[in-house]
Amino acid sequence: MWKQLIYAMLRVSLLGFGGGPSSIPLMHKEVVEKYGWMKEEEFSDILAIGNTLPGPILTKMSGYIGYRLKGVTGAAVALLVTTVPTILGMLLIFTLLGSLRGMHRVEGMTKAIQPVVGVMLAVLAYGFLRKNWSKVGMTTTLLLAAGSYLAMSLFHLHPAILITLLLIGGFSYAKPIRKKQHKKNAEGSQ
Repeated sequence: MWKQLIYAMLRVSLLGFGGGPSSIPLMHKEVVEKYGWMKEEEFSDILAIGNTLPGPILTKMSGYIGYRLKGVTGAAVALLVTTVPTILGMLLIFTLLGSLRGMHRVEGMTKAIQPVVGVMLAVLAYGFLRKNWSKVGMTTTLLLAAGSYLAMSLFHLHPAILITLLLIGGFSYAKPIRKKQHKKNAEGSQ
């Protein structure tokens, strides 16, 4: 499993052009789809919680995944494999930046990657929405999505604050649902 952990984190680190937004779908592909280390719901949870904490999302997620798989040593290895290639890449790019600045081909490369990252995020978001529909219903999902969009775009609410509020609301809302389901199950077994 060590080899799989290292390769997975290395692939995400090396192919995640654009930082966190482009790395999240890659991490999802490795962790949920390829290796099956966690279910979709757990991945969504660590993504939501990771977004409420300060710092880069990729390091938080890789640290958690490494810890979940191999404990503290796994977390350390996952963090090293995720960060060291990026640091080395940045050093290399910054040394070459002076000579490459203003080249049309370099600008074209960065512009060509942006739509791909957008599509990857859209596919991941659609998957989350579809799963949420099956759990809380289409109306609730659309209301939460629209409300979140308005809170961030019109009121400039920071995403971390929004996620925290939604986590608290979801926790509070889940209690009455569990009580209703427990009561319904108890009546059904009689």
